Amino acid sequence: MTLRLDFKLEATASGSRARAGRFKTLHNEVVTPTFMPVGTHAAVRAQRREDLLEGGAQVLLANTYHLMLRPGTGLFERFGGIHRFMSWPRSVLTDSGGFQIFSLPGSRSISEAGAEFKSYVDQTTIRLSPESSISAQRAIGSDIMMVLDQCVPSTVERSVAQRAMELTHRWALRSLAARGDSPQALFGIVQGASYADLRADSARAIAQMPFDGFAIGGLAVGEGTDEREECTAIVTELLPPDRPRYLMGVGTTRDLLEAVHRGVDMFDCILPTALAKQGVAFTSVGRRDLRRAAYREMDGPIDPACGCHTCRTYSIAYLFHLNRVRESQGWQLLGLHNIHFYMQLMSRMREHIVADTWMEFYRAQRDVLDARDSYGRPASHVTKAQRHKLKLKLGRYEVVVRGGGGGREGEAEGIRTGAGVGVGMGMRTGAGMGVGVGRIRDTISGEVMHSVNDPAEEARSLYVEQSRLTERLMLPETRPLVVWDVGLGAATNAMAAIRAAETLPAAAGGRPGAPLGAARRGLDLVSFENDLDSLLLALRHPGWFKHLRHAAPRRLLAEGRWSNAAAGIDWLLLRGDFNVTKFSAPLPDIVFFDPFSFKTDDALWTMRAFRELANLFQHKAVELFTYSYSTSVRSAMLAAGFYVAKGRGTGPKAETTIALSTRAAAMPHDRDLLGEQWLGKWRRSDAQVPMGARANDDSWRDAVAEHPQFREESHRHES
Repeated sequence: MTLRLDFKLEATASGSRARAGRFKTLHNEVVTPTFMPVGTHAAVRAQRREDLLEGGAQVLLANTYHLMLRPGTGLFERFGGIHRFMSWPRSVLTDSGGFQIFSLPGSRSISEAGAEFKSYVDQTTIRLSPESSISAQRAIGSDIMMVLDQCVPSTVERSVAQRAMELTHRWALRSLAARGDSPQALFGIVQGASYADLRADSARAIAQMPFDGFAIGGLAVGEGTDEREECTAIVTELLPPDRPRYLMGVGTTRDLLEAVHRGVDMFDCILPTALAKQGVAFTSVGRRDLRRAAYREMDGPIDPACGCHTCRTYSIAYLFHLNRVRESQGWQLLGLHNIHFYMQLMSRMREHIVADTWMEFYRAQRDVLDARDSYGRPASHVTKAQRHKLKLKLGRYEVVVRGGGGGREGEAEGIRTGAGVGVGMGMRTGAGMGVGVGRIRDTISGEVMHSVNDPAEEARSLYVEQSRLTERLMLPETRPLVVWDVGLGAATNAMAAIRAAETLPAAAGGRPGAPLGAARRGLDLVSFENDLDSLLLALRHPGWFKHLRHAAPRRLLAEGRWSNAAAGIDWLLLRGDFNVTKFSAPLPDIVFFDPFSFKTDDALWTMRAFRELANLFQHKAVELFTYSYSTSVRSAMLAAGFYVAKGRGTGPKAETTIALSTRAAAMPHDRDLLGEQWLGKWRRSDAQVPMGARANDDSWRDAVAEHPQFREESHRHES
């Protein structure tokens, strides 16, 4: 496969997917991450070419749909392409027109052949197909072309989203064929609305096609911020790392920060110039809104930390005046500043990624970038909405509410006061609207516990059912079943285990108060957690965290222990660092390994941490269940001495992971152990190094490659 951009990945930030790279187009080298100012009609509104070049713009975005109507592709052919036509020496990316067709008022129709609509210029009928879109882009002469896609609102029914996604995939293949031998690069587009599984399916399908880069389309069309971030994370995890990734039409400076954190390289958006026209500036201290009278007499630049022409030359008071009298120069000067600010922000992001100081920069900027204007007299009282919002945060955590069974989400910022059920915009995973389901977000990392799936359903499926908890509790043994719950969080997994145990017949003797002659064994549940704020916060909102409507969690927090003698359940809380407290816990039969994430709990996912667990479990049959199927995590487990099997899928993840102690692997079992096929993929992977492996220690490589589970599989095949 010959790629036209020669993308080179230069650095990936520790604890993040943020990347720095570079690629070469037909006109210049582009370093990433980068922002592309929008020049829909071959011009960035109210901006001079010279200012764009000085500001650092490497790529401009133009739109095929508009340019084929006016001035028409024939003119571009006569001029030899868009670069000479608009006197732009650097790269141009052309959008295919799919989003504009989606946005058209009035009649339009979509079929397998393409799109049909009325021209807004003269009302003639226009037919745009994958082939004619590529033909127009070849005539325009852009450096990067986009395939024609069908964009739908993010909140459409699943069946509509799936049909549009599948049509986009077929059009993508036709677009590749239409490009032929053109030296122009071509990007495929991932669709799927706000459905996690469709996004994952689309990413896998598009990634199999020989595109020069990949775009994430169909966002910023009605979904909420958190939903957009989750969609982005799902897709970037599945896209090949050796080509650039482009998030289309996004967004604010905070949006860019979050998307870079999740592995995106390229962006475009009209906001820098569109908001400038309204008198809004993006600055190093958040947004400044020049419609506010507080700025009428204020001296000094609009952003003291900015060195653009506007900030070097004009006071805020003057810019306020221009905006008040609707002088177009005000729009031009604020737009110049906003684009310069965006470009400098991308440059700073790149510097921190390369220097591996990204996470410090990310945490420092999350609450500053795009903060709403707070200059001037503060509010004299706290409103009811503000009081409600305060209740949704505790420590580093905040509540996020999504509709049960695929409803909509309201972030902490958007939940309606007094409503009782949070309704907003969120990740769609299935059918219609339902009662709000609460989740916890870490405001420092930006991640959400059980971000895609219903938390209770994931706990039941991934941990309770997959571990065969109820079947094992029904065994007529006097020794209790010991379950470690690593990462208590909002107690979703622990409560799923407790409720499952409470539905069974009474437990066997051996506990005070247990009935004699009972039919099953007891449950000893040990939860590990170093920060209880997430559970404390969830307990404030039992309407959204229904699994907490039980006496157990509050008693556990108050006393460190809760027991139900009749059901044979004993729940113990061990606070502190799991890497320390695990040594004081009774050895488990089952481990629910559910730390918040790699970023917030990276020490728990290292080869050393898994080796300590393997040593602890060496004389006992133990199965460990976790949501991750990361190659580096599985590599760490294998190098530590665990046998590793495929676990059942959950949400967009096709599979999860089960780790078996040596004793458990030696006993009869039906777990689907990783085999030679996985080992072959591991050898080719860029992520084969276990987390926490020392640079000067390569012993893990042989430990994985020569692991007994692969030798045993070879012997089975031979026999």
